[in-house]
Amino acid sequence: MATAKVVFATITGNNEDIADIIAQALEENGMDVEVEEISQADPADFEEVDLCVVCPYTYDEGSLPDEGIDFYEELADVDLTGKVYGVAGSGDTFYGEYFGLAVDKFGQALANAGAKQGAQNVKINLAPDSDEDIKRLDDFAKALANAVNA
Repeated sequence: MATAKVVFATITGNNEDIADIIAQALEENGMDVEVEEISQADPADFEEVDLCVVCPYTYDEGSLPDEGIDFYEELADVDLTGKVYGVAGSGDTFYGEYFGLAVDKFGQALANAGAKQGAQNVKINLAPDSDEDIKRLDDFAKALANAVNA
């Protein structure tokens, strides 16, 4: 069975919700999934799974989550060649061009570590509380599962 690790950063609970929606959808697509808060996670754990998922929030003008900065920086020290990755997280459209920049930054860091993008990044405004948001996250997870099994 293919394995996935979903790492999230959250203050308000929005990204824990995003991570849980993704994890459930991945399980429904036949994957064994572990979910962990980013400050408790080690990027080296991504070397042990098939699928690496990060769910960061973006705050202010494109800033990374404070509790995720070490994880982000340590991604440069791991080799994720042959792994598939996906990034989905929340932000606030109030910040315009800075909306969801942490999602893009984590995606680039995972690509730089050698992983292959399995689905387009997903950016959720605030909380995943609409049917459309949940469908986008379910479709994201399905695309990731398909990429791992391809």
